[in-house]
This record gives sequence, C-alpha cells and structure tokens, in this order.
Amino acid sequence: MSINAIVRNDWTVSEVQALFNLPFNDLMFQAQTVHRANFNPNEVQVSTLLSIKTGACPEDCKYCSQSARYSTDVDKEKLMEVENVLEAAKKAKAQGSTRFCMGAGWRNPKARDMPHIVKMVEGVRELGLETCMTLGMLSKEQADTLSDAGLDYYNHNLDTSPEHYNQIITTRTYQDRLNTLDNVRGSGMKVCSGGIMGLGETSVDRASLLVQLANLDKQPESVPINMLVKIDGTPLADVADLDNFDFIRCIAVARIMMPGSHVRLSAGRDAMNEQMQAMCFLAGANSIFYGCKLLTTDNPEADADMMLFKKLGINTERLNAQTEGQQADEEYALRTAIVNSENKDLFYDATAK
Repeated sequence: MSINAIVRNDWTVSEVQALFNLPFNDLMFQAQTVHRANFNPNEVQVSTLLSIKTGACPEDCKYCSQSARYSTDVDKEKLMEVENVLEAAKKAKAQGSTRFCMGAGWRNPKARDMPHIVKMVEGVRELGLETCMTLGMLSKEQADTLSDAGLDYYNHNLDTSPEHYNQIITTRTYQDRLNTLDNVRGSGMKVCSGGIMGLGETSVDRASLLVQLANLDKQPESVPINMLVKIDGTPLADVADLDNFDFIRCIAVARIMMPGSHVRLSAGRDAMNEQMQAMCFLAGANSIFYGCKLLTTDNPEADADMMLFKKLGINTERLNAQTEGQQADEEYALRTAIVNSENKDLFYDATAK
C-alpha cells in the first residue's frame, strides 16, 4: 500500500485546518496525488436519487424544504407504490446509473412502512443496480432488516460539525446520527455519510465535520459533500453564500483524509458552472447524482452531465460484475441521449404525483 493510501482515524482539527490553509495549488496537487493512488482519476460513479416519500417531515432542519415547520413549495406526498419506484429505477439504469438511491422525508421509518421498503430494495437489486436508502434514523433491528433485504448503502449525513449542529437542528442530537451510523455499520451495510457546506458555519466547523467523518471506526465508503441549496421559506434562505474556492477546498481535504472513499459532488451542482465542477473532479470528487432532481432540489440535466464528461474525458464507473462490453453499451446509450436531447423525459421526476 502506498503512503497515499494509508487510512487514518486519528485526525485532529488543527491538522485539518492546516490542510485547508495550504496554498490552493498545493492542496489541489496533494489531493489529486492521493486520488490517483486510489482510483482511476478519469472515472466517476453515477447514482440516481428518487424521493419515495416527500414532505411533512417533523424535523426542524433549517435548510430543508421538506420540514413541516416551514412554508415552502414542496407538496406533501405519501410513500410511492413499489411498482412506480421500480419503473424509475429501470429508467435510471437505462441512462447509465449504477446505484439507485431512495429517500424519504421521515424522522425514522415506521413499522408499517418496512415491508414496502424491503420490496423496493429487493426489486431494485433484481434490476442489477446497487441500492441505497436514506430514511432518517434507524434502530438496530431496522438496519438488520434492510441489510437482510440486500440494501447495499445507507445514507445518513452528519450535516455539520458537533459545535455548529444545534444552530441547524434541534429535533435530533448529533449522537442520534452517530448511533444510526453505528447500527448501519453493525448490520453489514456500507455507510454513506457527509455534510452540507454553506450553513453559516466557520472554516473550523468544516474541519471539525471532516474529522468526525474520517475518525469513524471505519470511514464511510461514500462521502457526499453538498453545497447548500437555499430554499425560500426555510430559515437559511438568506444565509451568506459560501465562496466557491472554499467549497472546492472541502472536496480536496475530504479526498486527502478519506483516500479510499468515493467523494460525491452532491447537492448544489445545478448552480455550479462546468469549470467549477471540473475543479471539484480534479480535487478528488468521483461520484455524482445524475438526473433532474435531488429529492426536491434541482440537479443538472443528464445530457448536460454527459456533455461535460465528454469534454473532460471522464467515463462512468462500472460495477465489478459489468464487462467492458456492457459498459460500452451503456455509454453508447448515454451519448445517444445527448444527440436526442429534445427528449426531456429521461428521468422520473421525484416531485411528480
């Protein structure tokens, strides 16, 4: 194992601050060096995210359009039918996604919902896709049930630093989030956990968040780094914008600290131009959500993503079980979609009733 592939679980905030304070080019060089030591630098893993239950969440996350406490344009919707979820998954696979993520606006899933959730997981796996869910907090028993159903990944973000957390959320504790991650890991599922940048936090908070993630007993396999999408009606609608270079630094530092994790360039991409996204990929981001919606917020159109990938010489990462011929077929389908970009119904709209 090269020195750049060594995983550490003993990071300190002062060490991470020192990384953030490096000259930008030095930080980018170090991040790209680590990235190349652990991944193909010209491959990006592609996931699709579908909101399977939208709105009416009892939590008070100050950034979230789905909270019942705020007046936003998000409609309340019941849990989707299994058949509709599987139809969306088929469309996602046809457009090149290798992982299908399903999210519900819950504090935690209820017992009555679990049989439907299990059927969704089983059905998506039968399509040959990796599966991921984000349903709020999980008990040990619920995590075991999802693992037994074949769920590959469970997403539960820490959102921000422990120090800034109570300024953002008061209806669940930081320890609640860590307990869910423990339950997920203990069940045998892979962990997807990251945070949101631009919540009015300080640079020290950003360093502290990454320390929390990197110092988990086992680092998350997937680390989504989100840029806040400001939603009218939420308490953070008018928070000051995070500087783009500060966001890119977050990607680079996450790559250095978690060398074996997929770092996902997640929410906020719709507001990033091609040049900023390219800098994020150079900094070590190697995963994206693909399609027109991230739960309830906009995401770049699929054909725009593929055109950017073509400009950058980036290929979509394939599952280990896929052959080169299968990947070529999928990439051909994706590039055909670019040519036929007048067809705007490539993806299921997660907000549609």
